[in-house]
Amino acid sequence: MERKTILFKNPEKPEEKTTEEILTTVYNALEEKGYSAIDQMVGYILSGDPSYITGHNNARNLIRHIERDDLVEELLRAFLHK
Repeated sequence: MERKTILFKNPEKPEEKTTEEILTTVYNALEEKGYSAIDQMVGYILSGDPSYITGHNNARNLIRHIERDDLVEELLRAFLHK
């Protein structure tokens, strides 16, 4: 009996998004669902409660890839141009 070997390719690693891309995606998803995007995002940053972010367009999962303290730090740097 001849046995053949089947080779499986590893699935490509998904492309990592920048913080700006993630925030833009989350913002757009919240707006599309009719939420006040800024208020919802602030609520998430302050509380850490992911229910502030919609699951639409995978937004809730995406924003959880960013550590909240890193996010606040990056926002402050951008605001202060540092």
